[in-house]
Amino acid sequence: MLQTEVPFELDLWEGRAFVSLVAFTMRRLRPRSGGRLAEALFKPLACTGYLNVRTYTRHRTEPGIYFIAEFVSNPLCVPLGRPSFGLPYRSGHLVYQHDHAGGGIEGAVRAAGERGRLAYRARLASSAGFQACRPGTLDAFLLERYTAFTGAGNKRRLFHVWHPPWLQAPLEIVVEDEGLLATTGGWASHAHLVGANFSPGVHDVGMGWPRRIRWPGPRRRLTVFFDD
Repeated sequence: MLQTEVPFELDLWEGRAFVSLVAFTMRRLRPRSGGRLAEALFKPLACTGYLNVRTYTRHRTEPGIYFIAEFVSNPLCVPLGRPSFGLPYRSGHLVYQHDHAGGGIEGAVRAAGERGRLAYRARLASSAGFQACRPGTLDAFLLERYTAFTGAGNKRRLFHVWHPPWLQAPLEIVVEDEGLLATTGGWASHAHLVGANFSPGVHDVGMGWPRRIRWPGPRRRLTVFFDD
C-alpha cells in the first residue's frame, strides 16, 4: 500500500516499512552566509513548528527519508516549500508542550481547512537519560537519517542535513486522535503504532541546497531486422 504512494524505493527494516511522525520546532532559521542582514531578512521564517510525516526510502545505494506530508505553523512557509526544495508543506495549527524536565509531553495538530487532527500525550519511559542510538538497532534506522528525497510532479530532488547524532530516550505514548493521518494517504488505515522516542533537540543544524536527481526513463530497445 505504501509503495504505491511513494515515488522512491522503500527502505525496509527486516521486511517492514515504517512511517514516522516528527513533531518539532525549528528556531533561528538563517542562511549560512550573509551575516546579520541575511538573518534579519529571514526573520519572518525563522521560527516554525513542524509535523513531518515521513517514510524511509533509498535511491540507488543511498538511504534517506521521503516526506509524505509536512504541516507547518507559519503560513509564510507554505508557498515556498515545493518551488524551493519540493517539500509538501501544508498550513496547520500546531500546539506542542514538550517539557520533558517537568514531565509534560503532549501535542495537537490540526490542518487548515481539514477535519482530522493528531493529538498525543506521553512521558519518558526511563530515567536512564538521553543517549545516542546504538548502531544496528531499529532506533538508529529510524532516527539517524541525513538525506531527504522529495518529489514534486516529475521532478525528483535530494538534499542533505548535518548535525550531531540525536540524544534520545524512549517514550510511553498514547495517541488520542490520529484522524489527521488519513489526509496524507491510504497507508494510514493499514498502519499501527510501534513506539516513540523523544529528543531534547540539537543545535547548529545544517541543511544543503536541493540537487536534482536525474531519474532514469523507460528503457528503449532498438530492433533491427536483416533480410538475407
